[in-house]
Amino acid sequence: MPPRPRTLAAAIVAALALGAQAVPAAAADGQAGDSTTTTSRGVEIPAFYTPPSELPGADGTLIRHEPLPLALSLPGIDGPLPGRATRLMYKSTDANGEAVAVTGAYIEPAARWRGDGPRPLVAVAPGTMGQGDQCAASMALEHPLQLNGQTVSVGYEDLSVYRLLLRGVAVVVTDYVGLGTTDRLHTYVNRVDGAHAVLDAVRAARALDSASVTSESRVGLFGYSQGGGATAAAAELQPSYAPDVQLAGTYAGAPPADLTEVTRAIDGSDLAGALGWSLNGFLQTEPALRPIADRYINEAGQEALKDLSTMCVGDALFGYGGDSSTDWTKTGQSISDVISAEPVLQTFLAEQRIGSLKPAGPVRVATGTSDDLVPHGQARRLAVDWCGKGAQVTYVPVLLPGVGSGLLNHFAPLLTDQGSAISWLTDRLSGEPAGSNCWSMPVQP
Repeated sequence: MPPRPRTLAAAIVAALALGAQAVPAAAADGQAGDSTTTTSRGVEIPAFYTPPSELPGADGTLIRHEPLPLALSLPGIDGPLPGRATRLMYKSTDANGEAVAVTGAYIEPAARWRGDGPRPLVAVAPGTMGQGDQCAASMALEHPLQLNGQTVSVGYEDLSVYRLLLRGVAVVVTDYVGLGTTDRLHTYVNRVDGAHAVLDAVRAARALDSASVTSESRVGLFGYSQGGGATAAAAELQPSYAPDVQLAGTYAGAPPADLTEVTRAIDGSDLAGALGWSLNGFLQTEPALRPIADRYINEAGQEALKDLSTMCVGDALFGYGGDSSTDWTKTGQSISDVISAEPVLQTFLAEQRIGSLKPAGPVRVATGTSDDLVPHGQARRLAVDWCGKGAQVTYVPVLLPGVGSGLLNHFAPLLTDQGSAISWLTDRLSGEPAGSNCWSMPVQP
């Protein structure tokens, strides 16, 4: 299938925004106990990412770690700029209560923290990277652009990481459950898996001997799109799952809080392939959904799900951008129509809904008013739901005109608002109190 002009332009914009260079993939030296490597779309996944057969009991426990070379790094008097990175594997718990290994990266900044208190820590939850192991955000720190004729992976989240490091904020990045680790499939937009992976990344960073952050360091969460959903869910689940991880502030940009609405919006869009990632992940988490999938998904749909399971976001844009899920079903119904016809699916997605619990600490919810990929309305409703529960919410509508591309309508607010989001979060990390504009929600767009 030839590349679509809109998706090609979007991929080029993302690469230029990062100043990325194409680099070959290679296995890293490390402390992995298994020397076996795997390959995903021509990219060798280092043995580090293969979890051991037995996992520790406590969530957030470090399983292994090794130095991680940053692709965008300069020599400095006190060490490399913007910091020194460490690849991590740590233990978490998935939505079914099972132990799971998660990978990520910790970056110790070279810049001095100039705010109040000890150096703070921010857990960055990446936006949509894909479902192939080669798409993991920790690998993107080493290889910002994977381009080998079989896969296209752009580490666009590196930009937010570097901006935080330049402020003297330590950063830990999670790869999420199953992304990078070779023992299972990534559970894309799974509310519980994403939240646990984010919170346990904080615990793992604190346990790293070379890290300057401690239990006294203020903690913030930062995420946009898939990452915004993960940080929003983490803020809700922190009191019950990780009471030891007190949150000074959470930024949730363009959060997919209502997956029923998001499913309807992305079908036929530039990022239609994300439907496949969602289905793959949910079928892994809840095998009881398999008979429903078998009843509706046709051979073409099954092939698409298999194909997408190893794709990064660039691959999905080129391969499935603009496609309709009606081509994947035996009945010609869309996935949204199937959901409407199946109460079991409705119940499952209702359990994925974010906004039913009061988040811990102050939260900043930002959404582009023209975002029709992760719809503005359902993100705004998350802020309304949280305000109704007495949460300390800063709601930010990003006023940008629609440009006819769902992907660009979704991506533009990320860049437009990122600096303000980082400033808001660093103020919280410095101990400055957060306001709330819940009172203004009736007149907010």
